[in-house]
Amino acid sequence: MSRITHWVHRSLYVYVGHPTGMQQKFIARRFAAWLSIREQHSIKAGRWRLARLGGLVVVFFLGFSTSLHAQETASASASSLPLQELPAPGGPVQAPGSEAARPQSFASIVGTVQDGSGAAVPGVPVTLIGQNNAVDRVVTADSNGAFTFADLPPGTYRVKIAAAGLEPSVSADVVLGAGERGELPVVVMRIPTKNTTVDVVATPNEVAEAQVKQEETQRLLGFLPNYYTSYIWNAAPMTPKLKFKLALRLTTDPVTFLVSGAVAGVEQAHKTFPGYGQGSEGYAKRFGATYADTVALRMLGGAIFPTILHQDPRYFYRGSGSFRSRVLYALEASVIRRGDDGRLQPNYSQLLGNFTTAGLSNLYRSPEDRTAGLTFRNAFIISGTGAVENLLREFLSRKLTPNVPGFANGKPSP
Repeated sequence: MSRITHWVHRSLYVYVGHPTGMQQKFIARRFAAWLSIREQHSIKAGRWRLARLGGLVVVFFLGFSTSLHAQETASASASSLPLQELPAPGGPVQAPGSEAARPQSFASIVGTVQDGSGAAVPGVPVTLIGQNNAVDRVVTADSNGAFTFADLPPGTYRVKIAAAGLEPSVSADVVLGAGERGELPVVVMRIPTKNTTVDVVATPNEVAEAQVKQEETQRLLGFLPNYYTSYIWNAAPMTPKLKFKLALRLTTDPVTFLVSGAVAGVEQAHKTFPGYGQGSEGYAKRFGATYADTVALRMLGGAIFPTILHQDPRYFYRGSGSFRSRVLYALEASVIRRGDDGRLQPNYSQLLGNFTTAGLSNLYRSPEDRTAGLTFRNAFIISGTGAVENLLREFLSRKLTPNVPGFANGKPSP
């Protein structure tokens, strides 16, 4: 009995796991042999039937275990397979392993921006214009000039390009259906860039007119006329028209009338030219004579004689050099003047103007004041006054005169 029990326990221990079909046959043969041995050694029929019933239980247990293992293996194999999309009801059945192509409902546009020579134009903003001129999207062309508009609903589209240096360009309409891809090369024209140099050349007369117009704004201390000083060393020569215009501008300046009135008052206070008398009548005669001297001096010495002798009536500010050289230059300007050709000449215009003015003044002086000595005295006084005026122009007027151009600083330093 102990031998049989040991044999059964050993069989169960070895094959109770998951026996294969071969193992099942081997177990069955072993069990049959066991039955044979049991029949030979069993004494009691009841024990035989009980052992037979136990064998059936063992066989049933082995069969059930084998079936359960097969189901678990099939389930694990099914779970390791990839899931496949089930076809829609009524749809086409796809073969196993084939990839379904989903229906495409969007369109796209690709293109390249090129210039007239076929070269790519990178970095250009490209605008997509949809139906009814609605702006849908803006992209920038890449380094090769390529652009792409994806996921577009079916419809009609245009592409617009507008950038600096390029002429605006709008493509023709492109009609796209579902899933279509439109290719649209866009050709733009570059705007030619030219460097144009315009040389504006003014005539000498135009230059002189502009310079004289600027000189008419010069006033010492902001109110005393300083028209006859040129701070531009190489100023253009004045035309006869400009010479008369400047003389007339000075003689009609309100300050000229004020100065004449002041001089007449001083003369009356000192009883100069006693032939005019005193009182308002004497002051009026002195005022008229003083203003007449001013007009005669400016018209003769600043317009008539300079026009005849082709000389420039202005004082040309030097502004450079030593103090001594500048003093000598200012004093010499009373007797030396620049001609219209730029050369230095004797200052005939001013000398003639001074003596002529002194001579004309005898026409409106009282008889007792008409002497030759007075005429020469007045001529030299006018010349000396001109020299002092030149010194003031050279050393003070530039600092005290507003509206002088910054570049007008006299003679350039060597």
